[in-house]
Amino acid sequence: MTLQASQLSGWLPAVIDIAIAAGREILRVYEADTELHVTLKQDRSPLTEADLAAQRTISARLAALTPTIHMLGEESAPAAFEQRRGWQTLWLVDPLDGTREFLKRNGEFTVNIALVDGSEAVLGVVYAPVTGVAYAAARGCGAFRRDADGTQRPIRVCGAAPATVRVLASRSHGDAALDRLLERLEPMQRISVGSALKFGLLAEGQADLYVRRGRTSEWDTAAGHAVVNEAGGTVVDFAGQPLRYNMRDTLINPSFIAFGDASRDWVTLLGADAGNGA
Repeated sequence: MTLQASQLSGWLPAVIDIAIAAGREILRVYEADTELHVTLKQDRSPLTEADLAAQRTISARLAALTPTIHMLGEESAPAAFEQRRGWQTLWLVDPLDGTREFLKRNGEFTVNIALVDGSEAVLGVVYAPVTGVAYAAARGCGAFRRDADGTQRPIRVCGAAPATVRVLASRSHGDAALDRLLERLEPMQRISVGSALKFGLLAEGQADLYVRRGRTSEWDTAAGHAVVNEAGGTVVDFAGQPLRYNMRDTLINPSFIAFGDASRDWVTLLGADAGNGA
């Protein structure tokens, strides 16, 4: 199906509500006066009861909202590419993005829910349960920030990067090769933030650039990608091509760059095309 803006805008409030409900499940675990129990997945990333509780909430409510649209979630059973390659439209969900930040109890984790249509992220919600802030967008409808009190305001990327570029970086995933790339941007201000909050900060003009080398999955980026796009920004791989979703047998993204100022050739400036990798 090709989804129209009116349909996407009609679903968006419900998806925000779903993200908030998942956030309540996360906070129930996060705020409990008990030790957080963690297991390790096959890729050695942490898994908690909060991840699973949020996933159950999102899965049930998305199934009620759109019964015919499949969902891929970080904590759900994987679907083989031979099966999902026929899914024109699907939900991509990370029920708790930033589990390491959750375990540190620093508040920098999010619920990410995205709708993909024809390999493009066309609707996205990035919700931070601790602050109650949501970044949301739907194709053709613009992007906005929703605060904990329900107040909404449109957001827009910073279209002209200042002389000192504000660069977003992961708080928990260090990368010496990335550090060398970013040296080419001096002078710069580095802003370390966990989870998909980086996309939200970029979308509301609080930063200029987000560069990520190394392993991320499609459910890590799709919601933030939709928000950045509708806020006037761009997300591309190190060859300058837009990120696409559900197009390959792997759900691992290539390295990518997200930015607001399209007048600057960030790929060439960083020399990123020579350093591409998953």
